[in-house]
Amino acid sequence: MTAQGSDVILERMMTLHPKVIDLTLDRMWRLLEALGHPEKRLPPVIHLAGTNGKGSTQAMIRAGLEGAGKSVHAYTSPHLARFHERVRLAGELISEEALTDALDRCYAANGGVEITYFEITTCAALLAFAETPADFTLLEVGLGGRLDATNVIDTPVATVITPVSMDHEAFLGDTIEAIAGEKAGIIKPGVPCVVSRQDERAMAVIERAAARAGAPLLVQGEHWHVSEERGRLVYQDETGLLDLPAPALRGRHQFDNAGAALTVLRQLGITEHGCSAAMTNVTWPARMQRLTSGPLVDAAGPRELWLDGGHNPAAGIALADLLSTLPPRPTVLVAGMMNTKDCSGFLAPLAKQATRLIAVPVPDEPNGLDPEALADRARAVGLSADTADTANDAIAAAAEAERIVICGSLYLAGSILKQNG
Repeated sequence: MTAQGSDVILERMMTLHPKVIDLTLDRMWRLLEALGHPEKRLPPVIHLAGTNGKGSTQAMIRAGLEGAGKSVHAYTSPHLARFHERVRLAGELISEEALTDALDRCYAANGGVEITYFEITTCAALLAFAETPADFTLLEVGLGGRLDATNVIDTPVATVITPVSMDHEAFLGDTIEAIAGEKAGIIKPGVPCVVSRQDERAMAVIERAAARAGAPLLVQGEHWHVSEERGRLVYQDETGLLDLPAPALRGRHQFDNAGAALTVLRQLGITEHGCSAAMTNVTWPARMQRLTSGPLVDAAGPRELWLDGGHNPAAGIALADLLSTLPPRPTVLVAGMMNTKDCSGFLAPLAKQATRLIAVPVPDEPNGLDPEALADRARAVGLSADTADTANDAIAAAAEAERIVICGSLYLAGSILKQNG
């Protein structure tokens, strides 16, 4: 069976998308009931929310569990190059046959009623998970938490809230407190919640939600600590200390993500061997990924080529911090962003780390920001800026660069990975 099978069904599902999205779980409950409640038949669930870092944290938890010999389902979004990336069945990307079957059954059970694309595809993932044996299920929130399509699990074994910051304000609210309240909606009665370092306003909201639910919190800086020492990761909690290799994912912020992952693994009884595997075996594309082969690398020649999908102010800070730790080299950003994002907030931290920005369109995205508008915003925060029609053209135009960083959007990152093979 070819990929065309699932592609056709996914395209058909887009036609069911409501004109105005009201964030409720009603459509999810209706379809899950029609499917026989697969959400009640999952292997033990770890549920992750947060503005930044939840994908990396999930990837480290998965690497640790698999390193300990466990089989793991994992659900994440969005995908980069192919929808199948969103669904891992017992450690493997879902097959075309299994995906097509799950999508087809969900489409039929939905009966043509309005439902969002994310909701119906989440139901398909849950259906596939329920029918495939595994030891654990990792669910990453798509948007927010409280009313996210993944928030249909009564009693996960653990929840995780990674750093909360401003993003998706149109849906989640325009204050850090409001956004934190949505993320804290995944907290469940009696279920331990691992909490990464937070803005104190967000932390106060999370603490109140946990108190109402009677959920124990495991908070960074209070119940667990993580640091970099001599190029290694040192983790400590009330049960002892771990001295582990540094995370394979680049950036100082990945130490915090690793700490959250290790806290979950320790709660699940995973030994030091599995915890070490969480650091060394983790992979997560388009998170400050060094591209080392492919047509775009060939076009870049001797210049370093990096790819990062971060797209909000916190991601801009993390990317700038990572660039500051690399050997100093003339650096050009090739950036494309969506028109819903805080572009100035993302770019401002990068102004000191790059000599220039070349703005490009995000391919096949109607909500992509016009490159001229992005260049204007870059200039406003102190970056010299130009535009190009494609990433290829931008790489060719960045003649002065010794390091090129393609950034600003997961959608742009996905198109780059497709193009680069």
